[in-house]
Amino acid sequence: MAALVTGAGQGLGRAIAHALHSAGHAVAVTDVDGDAAAGVARELDQAGETAAAWTLDVLRRAAFVDVADAAEERLGPVGVLVNNAGLTIARPVLEIEADEWDEVLAVNLRGVLFGCQVLAPRMRERGTGRIVNMSSLAGQHGGVVAGAHYAASKAGIIVLTKILAKELAGDGVTVNAVAPAAIEGPQLDTVPPERQDAVRGTIPVGRFGRADEVGELVAYLASDAAGYITGATLDINGGLAMR
Repeated sequence: MAALVTGAGQGLGRAIAHALHSAGHAVAVTDVDGDAAAGVARELDQAGETAAAWTLDVLRRAAFVDVADAAEERLGPVGVLVNNAGLTIARPVLEIEADEWDEVLAVNLRGVLFGCQVLAPRMRERGTGRIVNMSSLAGQHGGVVAGAHYAASKAGIIVLTKILAKELAGDGVTVNAVAPAAIEGPQLDTVPPERQDAVRGTIPVGRFGRADEVGELVAYLASDAAGYITGATLDINGGLAMR
């Protein structure tokens, strides 16, 4: 089965694409930045036989349909969807304007809904599928980097994941969320070094996480071995928050 990853042009999305490809999936690399997506696809397979790239704006449901159709024609049935595309903006809650709030919620939450609405019915019809929605520790406890709109969108993803998991459980389709925190990459790079040091000091394992560790977790959830896991939110935060 092929895998489609949104927001795969850099950071966690890129690492997830690599992990899925290493696990044997053909990968549809999608991103609003088409050049970045194409670069990742070339990293996976220069020949383009098991990886291909598409420009995808997750705000447009019709774009999801077009890309899903093209990916299935090129790579085969999409049996894995990873909703990773996201927008992160740091802003004190009392300073968030309505337009910015709507934009973050649209990219981070409505984009997940569109991806699921387009690809879940195809998985249900085939009787098998894996959906992994990228949430965040911020969706459970608030965030140290991004604003309240980001945290609210990530909390919404957790609830949406549970609802979809219940609806699809009898059809061979699992739906899970992954909640990373303090992962090395573009988002953490925006945090001043002194703040990074302070955050690192609160992490029980004593370091930040790596993007490839998140990728491997997603690849596991996409595997046959994870067939009895659905509706779950898996934390990957070095013990920063335990439950």
